[in-house]
Amino acid sequence: MSDKEVLISMGFDPARIDWALRATNNNGLQPAMDFILEHNDDPIPDATSAAPATSSAEPQGEDDEEDASALGLQLGAVADAGVEARSIKCSQCGKIFKNTALANFHAEKSGHDQFEESTDDIKPLTEEEKKQKLEELREKMSEKRTRKAAEEAKEAKANELIRRKAGKEAAQIKEDMKNKQILKDLEAKRREKENDKKARAAVKAKIEADKRERAQKAAEEKAIRDGTATAASTTAATRTAPAPAVAAITAPATTSLPGREFKDTRLQIRLASGGQPLTTTLPSDSTLRHVAEFVAGQSLTVDVDTVTFTQQFPRKQFSSSDFSRTLRDLGLTPSAVLIAS
Repeated sequence: MSDKEVLISMGFDPARIDWALRATNNNGLQPAMDFILEHNDDPIPDATSAAPATSSAEPQGEDDEEDASALGLQLGAVADAGVEARSIKCSQCGKIFKNTALANFHAEKSGHDQFEESTDDIKPLTEEEKKQKLEELREKMSEKRTRKAAEEAKEAKANELIRRKAGKEAAQIKEDMKNKQILKDLEAKRREKENDKKARAAVKAKIEADKRERAQKAAEEKAIRDGTATAASTTAATRTAPAPAVAAITAPATTSLPGREFKDTRLQIRLASGGQPLTTTLPSDSTLRHVAEFVAGQSLTVDVDTVTFTQQFPRKQFSSSDFSRTLRDLGLTPSAVLIAS
């Protein structure tokens, strides 16, 4: 069986085998196997571009002299002694090679640079030696595949760790964005609920004001029907007269009716936050809470449960305990100026 057939039986690519045999000048199974192991991962060059192999096993011509010079070998040293040189020997490891091409190959692999001519013959490998070489080659190839598989597994593990870390970071970023969105939605709902509450309070105050206005109109119509012109004219005057100044409102009343006889009370309410004063006319039997509901309905900055009222002339301050008392009981009839805060 030829060297090529032996290598093919081992499962090597025929093109790679041809390359190895060309590179080693067909100088045996061992050099070809060493070459395949050395260049197993290298691309196979084009056979037409490869240098033609020499058929001679012995150094010939100027090229062989150059090879011998590169190996530190003095050609003809054995011949000058009257003995025929049959091989080339590495002075550093003792290996024997058939020609300078194989010696050069050994020098490139091992880094050895001291060679000499030798009279020793290189015997061809026996079948047993070939089998041993094949077994050694299989072991080397198996070790190389094992190392390569371990390196690939290590690289795959590192890539998997990187992928998991990137996925974990992306998941954390996504979770943070989700939490921020939840907080944003909760804040928007809180503001919407607060605005709805204020809007409902304003609507409620408006309804109450409308009810009081209808009751006031009904009382006026009843007074006209009953012939109590003085009360009716007083009510009409308070509805049509412009808002008086503070001094005018707090001046003693010129009417002959006592305070408890006024059915309606005209109020001017100033907001501590500023803006135009609010004016309204309420039945004297209305409570101070009705006034608070009216103010809350006109301004979203005022809350019915927390608003307080102050009267400048005479100086009085009304607390939440006064909300259940009527305007008449609080001495605010027939008119008064209040500051809401």
